[in-house]
Amino acid sequence: MRHPHSGLIPVDKPPGVSSRRVVDAVARALAMKTVGHAGTLDPLARGVVVVCVGNATKLVDYLHELPKQYAASFLLGRSSPSDDFETAVEEEIDPARPDRAAIEAALPAFRGQILQRPCDYSAVHVDGKRAYSLARKGREIDLPLKPVRIDRLDVVGYEWPRLEVEIICSAGTFVRALGRDLAMALGTRGVMESLVRTASGPFRLCDATPLDGIDPDTARAALLPPLVAVAHLPRTVLAAEQLDRAVRGGLIDLTDVETTAQAPAVAAVDTAGELVGILRRHDSGHHRLRPNFRGVG
Repeated sequence: MRHPHSGLIPVDKPPGVSSRRVVDAVARALAMKTVGHAGTLDPLARGVVVVCVGNATKLVDYLHELPKQYAASFLLGRSSPSDDFETAVEEEIDPARPDRAAIEAALPAFRGQILQRPCDYSAVHVDGKRAYSLARKGREIDLPLKPVRIDRLDVVGYEWPRLEVEIICSAGTFVRALGRDLAMALGTRGVMESLVRTASGPFRLCDATPLDGIDPDTARAALLPPLVAVAHLPRTVLAAEQLDRAVRGGLIDLTDVETTAQAPAVAAVDTAGELVGILRRHDSGHHRLRPNFRGVG
């Protein structure tokens, strides 16, 4: 049976609050120590932060596979060290003012698989320290390009200097950097004015619990079963004898299950439909249950 305090809670984080504070609020409400989140959201931003509780914290890596959706606005013709309003903003003198057609023409280069330079003011590790810590000390930072995926990048509003866009992208994408680089491609500079994470995978902002509404009763009511974290994976039901063999480290032959024949990872549920573990492909072509995922439900 699923532990009553294992699962996920999508929380609506307000601007000015860190993702850590969201985790702490849920931990206090449920009197739990094993609590984490599935993706940091900038303190200045609003939006969905998916909090994992109890054994569901073991599923964070699978939540990171899910795309994120954002609504963002940028102000063109200005720049800042942090690429947003966290640091002092400097306006350009006589900046270029691209029209809507020029912006639309520049967008295709930023869709699909791209290489992105993370922001200097970010949590990326550099020589064992966070980039933002070094940036605040005035250190020059050489951050390597990282691959990210942009599934959607559409202009939804533009009146100089404000550019409003909607984005669907892979986890780890820096929206501030996206606006910075798009502005540079247009011959100007840009800073992020506002950011809202409207969805994280299937978890939508409109369904999330407001942070100021988190208490023991609302947290328990909002707790979703761990299975929703891996709803994007193929699924198979393990009979009692298969589950027992997997828990003891034995291989499970699922080659006769069509939906799992080629999948690198499969969500395994028991006959009651509760998540019991993740099956990973073995070198022999079999699948087995990773023992450390026993009890994710």
